[in-house]
Amino acid sequence: QVQLVESGGGLVQAGGSLRLSCAASGRPFSGYIMAWFRQAPGKEREFVARITQIASITTYTESVKGRFTISRDNAKNTVYLQMNNLKPEDTAVYYCAAAGSGGGSVSTAYDYWGQGTQVTVSS
Repeated sequence: QVQLVESGGGLVQAGGSLRLSCAASGRPFSGYIMAWFRQAPGKEREFVARITQIASITTYTESVKGRFTISRDNAKNTVYLQMNNLKPEDTAVYYCAAAGSGGGSVSTAYDYWGQGTQVTVSS
């Protein structure tokens, strides 16, 4: 089992920045592909970014490329999402997820989920 706890959400004006953190506990963190998803009201949960275990290869959804950066610190069992130049359409609950293998852009590929943190971007 892996437990994930997100933090760092909040209210920010358009153009501002936030950094989300996801602290993991349980099984060795370095063995998991980590990802961020988000879900806006009335919409499906969507993939935002993922990072592989050791090489830290990253993948992003097109709408956040150049604005968001996913990173991980395996020594601290934490994955981050730095979000810059935020837009109102980024408003959503952001979820951290972990996958033991595979872990592409589909939510069903992930085995463990955090409780989510709200990000609200005002215009």
